[in-house]
Amino acid sequence: MRGYDVRMSITTLTRNTIWQPDWQPEFIGTLLFIVQDGQILLIHKKTGHGAGKINGPGGKLQSRESVLACAVRETEEEVGLTALDAKCVLEMRFVEQDGQQWLGFACLATQYVGELVETLEAKPFWCAIDAIPYEHMWPVDEIWLPEIFRNEPATTRVVDFLFRAGLLVDWRWRTSASIASTF
Repeated sequence: MRGYDVRMSITTLTRNTIWQPDWQPEFIGTLLFIVQDGQILLIHKKTGHGAGKINGPGGKLQSRESVLACAVRETEEEVGLTALDAKCVLEMRFVEQDGQQWLGFACLATQYVGELVETLEAKPFWCAIDAIPYEHMWPVDEIWLPEIFRNEPATTRVVDFLFRAGLLVDWRWRTSASIASTF
């Protein structure tokens, strides 16, 4: 898999956001959504960041790991499935004026191998795409998650979210075909 190069120090990684040039994330994380026959694989997160919420499998990048490798690895660890055709479709920049800075990536896959299992981290379940339980997810998920299903195959979208004291203040979308080649 081609990958986003995290071998550089995270302190040297910068992105331009709508509100802040040369923005630097403190954390980089991934989510992977497996979609098949109008269903999406979601998890009840049991531990760690997002415990108690519903989302896709995912987690933080490890040293020298690509975005796609991280998304596939985290999915294997959390639910026992290995995505075969994962692709990155969204880059999210969480600009928090008073707290931690996150750079997130959402990936999609339609093919996988393995057996779905519950782990200490996650309880997986299949859900109809038109019945995603947004009320049990992070509030911003309802903004960006529907967009990844409307995406053109060769296009990666970018969304910048601005938070103040943990509250969403604003968000802005843009499309970037060039970002997709860096994953």
